[in-house]
Parts: sequence; structure tokens; C-alpha cells
Amino acid sequence: MSFSTYLAADLGASSGRVVAGHFDGSQIRLDEVHRFENGPVRVGDRLHWDILRQWVSIQDGLRAASTRFAGQIQSVGVDTWGVDFGLIGPGNELLGNPVHYRDARTSGILERAFQIVPREEIFAETGLQFMEFNTAFQLLAMRLAGSPQLDVAESLLMMPDLFHWFLTGIRSNELTNSSTTHLYNPKTGTWSDRLIERLGFPLGIFGTITEPGTKLGPLAAHVASDTHLSGVDVVLPGSHDTASAVLAVPAASQPSATPNWCYISSGTWSLMGVEAPAPVVTDPCLAMNFTNEGGVGGTTRLLKNIAGLWLVQECRRVWQQQGHRYSWDDLVRMAAAAKPLAGCIDPDDPRLLAPDDMPATIATLCRESGFAEPNSHGQIIRIALESLAMRYRQVLEMLEELIGGRLETIHIVGGGSQNQLLSQMTADATGRRVLTGPVEATAIGNVMMQALAAGEVGSIAEAREVIRRSFDVIEYTPHATNRWDTMAGA
Repeated sequence: MSFSTYLAADLGASSGRVVAGHFDGSQIRLDEVHRFENGPVRVGDRLHWDILRQWVSIQDGLRAASTRFAGQIQSVGVDTWGVDFGLIGPGNELLGNPVHYRDARTSGILERAFQIVPREEIFAETGLQFMEFNTAFQLLAMRLAGSPQLDVAESLLMMPDLFHWFLTGIRSNELTNSSTTHLYNPKTGTWSDRLIERLGFPLGIFGTITEPGTKLGPLAAHVASDTHLSGVDVVLPGSHDTASAVLAVPAASQPSATPNWCYISSGTWSLMGVEAPAPVVTDPCLAMNFTNEGGVGGTTRLLKNIAGLWLVQECRRVWQQQGHRYSWDDLVRMAAAAKPLAGCIDPDDPRLLAPDDMPATIATLCRESGFAEPNSHGQIIRIALESLAMRYRQVLEMLEELIGGRLETIHIVGGGSQNQLLSQMTADATGRRVLTGPVEATAIGNVMMQALAAGEVGSIAEAREVIRRSFDVIEYTPHATNRWDTMAGA
């Protein structure tokens, strides 16, 4: 059987990989070709991404793929997280390592921004959730600190745009990642020149916004030579990882003003929302601090960012430093054996963004909320997971208010969908049917957008049909919901 192979370079906050997607016209199959570590690097008082190491790792993955799948590879595309960026100066020089979104330079920046442009005006222009690490506020922090980079920059490229530039030599601003900057107007589909000028940024660094599915160009000659890939195009996927993950949600219904399903893209972050046909830039949306980000196929991702399994990841890291070598399965077993609903915290408390000691911070927040401090590692993890499930319940209720209808099904995709305990907690807390999978949603969405660009798939709906045929889902039904109602004060 003949098939086409598409390569997805998928970078997350803690790891990255190059994945090969093989499509035979009916089903898609994934092969992980290369996996590598990712994470912040502290230099002085600044937290950076090590972009050159990331680039070397991507090339290693492309080289490995060319060896395994010679002659089959059609194209490659890169997706990453949002908000972070690099600036390109004269002579095609990258002006420093991109700064990590958890860096402290934007602490307190929202108040400074609102002194320049009121909160309501910023939201009217962008429809975006206010988070102090969004691109606009990183740039404002740079300007207020007198950074010389903005004076000489020619282009601003988001993280996946940087890698697409490395691959081709072509600068682009892909739509879905551009929409996370707090400088994009979702109603016009263009940069908000008015907001850019009000905040004092140079207009010239913002290039033409390019749709996902665009064939950017062939691999640059030196990249093709170094990776042994010839005749391979670079295609823009939904380069924001959540945009690719949402494409991979195996739902049958089409985008609607009143959808009946929502998604949680679950990993380090939990991105919970609906796929809407148009942005929802309203006073209630502002009050609830939801975001309107660009999706694939002209859709809008109406969603809220929630601090996801970062809480568990950081607990595990701290305990490893103390000599406790817990596996992920160990943590889930310990949590399952702990007392249910013994405490609840706000997972989006700013103190959880980058604490030195996550377990101690969770214990402090429990005490401040009137609960007993957790007395075991398993209890800490259970409280973290139950707090996420309770937060999903709150966000679900807000989503239903914004769209004016009931959401019957919650699709959980991404790595976090493997956490069966959290999935059941989510069903119990929300009283909704939960469907989990596919696990590799971001890579799948990346690959399927490339197949769309190649004409092997005719539409987003057809792509989702392929995904439903190719991957299993697990269903969770709610039970013991009354205990969650009591916790929520319902």
C-alpha cells in the first residue's frame, strides 16, 4: 500500500520531538522519530529558551526521518507554544535568545500597560485573555527597560516562525500563533496597528499574517543537504500547538455559534474552550477573561488558559531533588489512594506560575483556603488534580454562558488525556460525558494540515473523519457528582 509521509516538529515546554505521520488515504499512523529535552535556561537574572539547541535537535530528527523514510517525505511543519518570540535584525541576525514566558520581567506589567491603554480598549482590539506574559507585555517590558533590540529589529517572529525561517530562509507570521500576541485583531484578521502604535512598538517588525496550510517554500539548500532531504516543502500547520490539537479533536459536528462539545488540550497547560465560527468580543467575555485565538479553517478558539499538569510536574521535580524517584504512574496511584476532596485550591493562583517549591506552595494555598494542609505526597497530587477538575467545571459553566447553550461532551486530547484519574474526576466534577484521545493530538493536527495543503484531504471535517478512523477514544461517564456539588457550594 502506498502512503505519503509528513513530518511534524512538535515542541512543548518540557520536551520536543519529530514525528512522522504516514497517510494512506484512509487512516493515519504516527512514528516518533526523535525526542529531545526542552526547557528554560537561566543566564544571570533572565530565563531563556535555548533555541540553537532546539534547532540542532530538530535537524537531528529530520536527518533520522530521511534515513528511515527516504523518498516518502512530502513536507515538514513546526508547532510550538504561543507568546514567545525572537527579533531579527539587519543581516539576518537573531537578536538574542528568546526569553521564556515564565521569566520575571513581566511581573506587574499589566498595570503599566493599562496606564497607557485602558484594559477595555485593549480587549476591544484583541479579544484576548489577559496574561502578563503575552507577547505585547513582554515587548512593553523590553521598551520600558530601554532594550536596544527594538531599535534595530526588522522582524518579530514567533517561536515556530523562527524555526520555519531556519528551515527556509523565509520570514512569516503564521496566524494561529500571531493571535496569541495580544496585538492581533480577531475581527479584522490583521495586526492591530492602533494598539501597536499606542504601546510604542515599531510597526515595521510585524509582517503579513499567513494562514495555516500555506506552502511556505522548499527547504533551504543547506538544510536539505545537511538533513539529506530533497524535494521537501515546508508547510505552515496551525503553528500554535493548541490550534493543531483542536484540529485533531475527533468530533463529528461542525463549528457552530452554539456548539455541543468543548475541548481540553491537556498537558503542561490545560486549554479549555470551544471551536467558534467567529470571535466573541463581548463584555461578559472580558469579565470572564476568556480569549479569542485564531484556529484552523477560519475558526476561532474561544478558550481559557488553565494551569494544567504543570502542578504535578513541578511536585515531581521537587521530590526528585529530595531523593523520591516517583514515576508518573506512582503519582497517580498515590493520589487515587488519598482522601477524596480533602482540599481545593485555585490552580491559576499567580503563586503557582513559577514557585521554587510547588508542594509547599500547594500546602500554603490549602491552609489559606480553610483546608487542612495535605499530610502526604499522594494527598498533594490528589488536591492538585481535583482542583484542576473543579476549575474545568467552573470554566465549563462560563463557556455555556458565553455561547448560550449546554455542552454535552468534553473532549480531552493531548498527553494529559492518559491520566485516567483526572479524566474520571473531570466527568464527575462537570457531570458531563468525557471522551479522551488521541494522545498525540498536536502532532496529528500538524500532519493533517500538511495533508490538507497537499490536497490529500479535502476539508477539516474530512481530516477529523480520518482521525476518528485512526485512533481510539475512551469514554468516562460521571458518578458521585453530589460530592463535587457540595465542594462547589451548589
